[in-house]
Amino acid sequence: MSQPSMVEDLPQSQLEGSSQSISVPTSEGARQRQKITELEGKLQVLESGQAVKQRETNYYVSKGRAIRRTVTLYDSLEDLIAKNDKRCNDQESDKNVTIDQECLQFGYIALNNAFSWFHQRASEMEYNEYLQMLKKLRQGADGTWGDDTSKLKSLIADWVNRELKPNPPVDPDDKNCHGFVNDASSRLLCPTELDWSNPIIRTGIRDRADGYVVTEMSWPAFLYEKYTADQDNLEEGLFKSSLLVQAFKAIFTSPSSAKEVADEGNGANIIANNQCVNKDLYSHKRVKMHIAQIIKMNKVTPHSIAYVACQLRFTLSSVTLWRSIDGDFDYIPFWQTIVDFFEWPPGCAAHQKVSNS
Repeated sequence: MSQPSMVEDLPQSQLEGSSQSISVPTSEGARQRQKITELEGKLQVLESGQAVKQRETNYYVSKGRAIRRTVTLYDSLEDLIAKNDKRCNDQESDKNVTIDQECLQFGYIALNNAFSWFHQRASEMEYNEYLQMLKKLRQGADGTWGDDTSKLKSLIADWVNRELKPNPPVDPDDKNCHGFVNDASSRLLCPTELDWSNPIIRTGIRDRADGYVVTEMSWPAFLYEKYTADQDNLEEGLFKSSLLVQAFKAIFTSPSSAKEVADEGNGANIIANNQCVNKDLYSHKRVKMHIAQIIKMNKVTPHSIAYVACQLRFTLSSVTLWRSIDGDFDYIPFWQTIVDFFEWPPGCAAHQKVSNS
């Protein structure tokens, strides 16, 4: 026997209204709860997308912090990329290339050495995504100078005061008392071919007299072992300053690791101390990641040494804001000269020494 139809059991009035709706009415509260659930689902999707974008932003910003430290001091990413693109498209460019153009090309090579993923990812991205990536990398790069300067400000003053015991001491909070005003910072900034202990030389440097103008063409004393150079062999002791090693460790590993250098003596070699950095990088201790780990730098590089030297020079100077030219001293050729010393050593003896280091 067939089952009775539910429709047949309904009153005629309901059958007549069935053409309009057969839905079961729900309460207002139930409908509101359903809408809330739907909105929460949409919000979760939006938040998930925002979280992905935020992670992406954090990734590029953190990677960008390596640019000034290990790639280039002042050149923009756009200039490096444009130079490489022009070099690829113009087969004749190698014949009449200038020194500045060559530096940009080497800068792009350094960029790819630091970011092995950059070239391929930039080639595959949509243009708008590519611009956003450059913007975030640039944001990370631009924040590096100030952060490292703030980190070194009190550390350098403390190290100099402990080692050289100047009177008055170097005041970390008053840059106007740095530079060639304070005797200790003056000794460290003084070109190695000049003797700061000589009153005539001190007066000449402070007055910027002919023959005593301090430029980037001379190695400053703070780069040398015991802050003294052998005038017959200016490469001896160069980049073996304990102050340089301490500043390097403070930036790339941690201020606490920089303290360890204080016991190693003034002859601490920044290249030899690469072994200490590697040990920190690959130790299995559960510690907070330092800069070298974050930017995946597993060895000391010429660019990183040059960057630390510029930071150290700025900290010792009386200049309050980062700029490429400080009076007669130009940071850009100073940085480049240090890089060239390691990448293009001046002579067989220098090349052998750098290779051995």
